[in-house]
Amino acid sequence: MDSHAAARTAGTAKPRGLTNLRFKVIGLILVALSCVGGLVFPQGLQGFSADEVNMGDLTAAVLCEVFSWIAVPVYAWLLVEGYRHTRSVGRYLARLVVLALVAEVPYDLATSGQVVDFSSQNPVWALAVTLFVLWVIDAFVSRPRAQRVLVAVVVTLFAVLWMLLGRVGVRQQLVNEGVLILALALIYRFMAARENTMMITAAMLSACFGIFPALGVALVHYHNGLPGYDRETKPWTSWMFYVLYPVMLLVFGLAAVL
Repeated sequence: MDSHAAARTAGTAKPRGLTNLRFKVIGLILVALSCVGGLVFPQGLQGFSADEVNMGDLTAAVLCEVFSWIAVPVYAWLLVEGYRHTRSVGRYLARLVVLALVAEVPYDLATSGQVVDFSSQNPVWALAVTLFVLWVIDAFVSRPRAQRVLVAVVVTLFAVLWMLLGRVGVRQQLVNEGVLILALALIYRFMAARENTMMITAAMLSACFGIFPALGVALVHYHNGLPGYDRETKPWTSWMFYVLYPVMLLVFGLAAVL
């Protein structure tokens, strides 16, 4: 093969790694797994005695739940990618808030079988709060260092309190997805210039929440930084996932109560 043919082949070769579109599909599948686990034990093991628990169902529910935690680093990564490329952070934040509001009742139905459940709020709230934190921190980027650090610490602490008190993304009383999303997004945002260090730090932090969130970081490591679709000709691709998430939750929620 001559050099010109090789160049043409290289130019048309598909880039290696995972696009953001593929990450979104993977994330949605993992969220669906969590919903499947919720159908079996919507309240975890609370209220069940040992003789009432079917070990086969329990094993299936636990596996579905823990595998779904792989999605947490994926969505933290997608949030930071969206923040980097959005034309308007304000509109992006508004979309997430609307999605969180729309998804709350379906989320409660899918995870607890109740229309209103205050034991856990849907993790889209974590994405919205985290986006706000990134926005505020970057708004002070030109200020003196002491000011920047103070603002970053204060706004991050308030966000952590929001996640803890609001029980954002709490799963089976074990993992607070909200806190993990916030921490990972900060790592992805402010350590991006040192990719290997960023991924190692994110993996070590995620491992504190379990092996499966750490596997999610390993998955993110294979990103190629591409959207996976043409934003100009197919903008609906991004909007599609805003619709699919609450619809999927609603389907599982109705299945849980019917």
